[in-house]
Amino acid sequence: MATPCPLPALLLLTLAALSLSLSPTPAAAARFACNATAPRASTCQALVSYSPPNATTLAAVRALFQLRSHRALLASNNLPPSTPTTAPAPSPVRVRLPCLCSGGAGATFQRPTYKVRAGDTLDAVARGAFAGLVTYRDIAAANNVSDPNRVAVGQELWVPLPCSCDPVGGEPVVHLTYVAPAGSSVAGIAEEYGTTEETILALNRMPDAKSLLAGQVLDVPLRACSSAISSSAIDRNLRVPNASYILTANNCIMCGCSSTTWQLDCQPTQGLTPSCPAAKCGDLFLGNTSTSATSTCESTTCSYAGYTNSSSFTILANLTTSSVCNAAGISPAAQPSHSLASRLGSPARWSELIVGLHVALLCLGFLRRD
Repeated sequence: MATPCPLPALLLLTLAALSLSLSPTPAAAARFACNATAPRASTCQALVSYSPPNATTLAAVRALFQLRSHRALLASNNLPPSTPTTAPAPSPVRVRLPCLCSGGAGATFQRPTYKVRAGDTLDAVARGAFAGLVTYRDIAAANNVSDPNRVAVGQELWVPLPCSCDPVGGEPVVHLTYVAPAGSSVAGIAEEYGTTEETILALNRMPDAKSLLAGQVLDVPLRACSSAISSSAIDRNLRVPNASYILTANNCIMCGCSSTTWQLDCQPTQGLTPSCPAAKCGDLFLGNTSTSATSTCESTTCSYAGYTNSSSFTILANLTTSSVCNAAGISPAAQPSHSLASRLGSPARWSELIVGLHVALLCLGFLRRD
């Protein structure tokens, strides 16, 4: 006859199993598919979503990831250019890093690196310093370390964070390396970052949404704004997602992404660089817009087209024409601001309408009975 398991022992076993199921460490290293092989397409700028284990500053984040510019960190997080280095870092904080495709997978190129301190193990570096963005196996393989528990103090380690440069659905995107927090869902992540559940499952080769683990490193594609940048420009591969901006053309131009038009909105910077060449389209300066003389539905904008440095530093600009009317040919100014469609556009409004109809029908029923 089997001896019954004492209650305390059973409780301990249950807690142990529960802790394993909630472990923030993914079962395997993340490998993001990155199949681009053309010289221009095999490298890109990717984003990493980093959640610092403790409160920290922007300067500390910049030092950890060896970012060359404080302004680049501000731009990735949509912070004002005047934000000081001592300001607290948001959590999570977005870090822009170069990504390289090789052998069907992508990894951040040469950065970040980490200098081993006394008492460090590769697991502590992976899960502590870099908050689970990478596994100790990845670091060991990248640095030819045979014993992950034995690393020399002062040893310089390359930390290869997973990334990608591939288009998604035929469209260019900015890939975000994201660690799924406990309690999150694929649907919630997709909604937060403006993509679909199916896209996240396909990119991360997940059988279904239920297979998501706490601490799993995900490839989340961020839609990038369309632009008029010339294919011959130095910054021809410029990709800007929503809720961020980029400084380009030697910090002379600031480009943001509008989630309304999904067009790149570029303006000359003010006071960052003293010697910037003028960017004009005839009589229009960069960013200026004029309406058509023949149609109130058309507007012409002096749009940023990149910069060159072949003979001299030059900022390119082209005139682009876009429609500002809806499908019915009504311009935004002529559309009623409090139409029924606008008041009932959200699911909450529709719910209010349905509840109101139910109440009205119930009242009618009582009236008929009386």
